[in-house]
Amino acid sequence: MIRVLILCLSLFFSLLQTNANESILIKQNSIQTRINKTGAKILNANKLNKRVVFVYDNESREGLLKGTKALTKRQVVVYGETYKYIETEDELAAYIAREIPAAIRSYDGLGDGWLSSVKIKAAPKKYELVFDKLAVDYMVKAGYNPIGLITFINKSCPQTRQDTFSSKNLTSKRLAYIYQRIYTKYPSFLANNTYLYNDYYQNFLLTSQENRKKLEEKIQSGDKKLNVKYE
Repeated sequence: MIRVLILCLSLFFSLLQTNANESILIKQNSIQTRINKTGAKILNANKLNKRVVFVYDNESREGLLKGTKALTKRQVVVYGETYKYIETEDELAAYIAREIPAAIRSYDGLGDGWLSSVKIKAAPKKYELVFDKLAVDYMVKAGYNPIGLITFINKSCPQTRQDTFSSKNLTSKRLAYIYQRIYTKYPSFLANNTYLYNDYYQNFLLTSQENRKKLEEKIQSGDKKLNVKYE
């Protein structure tokens, strides 16, 4: 009798584990499908005629290999630890649009794109800002609201203490340049701001007052070549 009971319990817990694994697999497949559709939409809308594969990775840590697969395998890897910050379709598009440029550039230049990939790895801060701006353009052309890039970065990227000796720019600086891109090229998104009362956008407005003031002074000066130093 005891053996039968143990066998039944064993089968029961095995069934629970199987159902749990199937549930996880179904969820991951659903996320992968969502990522594929968004990635293809951005590539098509921007007429980016290079093959890029989109991969959802819920196991690896983003910081260890970030950018490596995009440059060597021409993939955009969406890591689970960052995906958890995504709430809207705009924010998913922001994540993907931000990563596509590295994969696209890995096709261009000497060594079948090898030199381009090396340049990106050698100057991460420069290309971080370049790819942020491209992401705004990609999103708009694909029909997404670029303010989603602001909300996504604002809640997912910590602020470093300084960027002098860092391989990354201050998040506040990145957000300022993204805002400037939207302000100067796509002002209609700010005039009809559907994110105005979004908590993360409100937090951006609160913490970016000094940088936005610098942008306003530049606009008022009329000097388009004036270099604004965001912090």
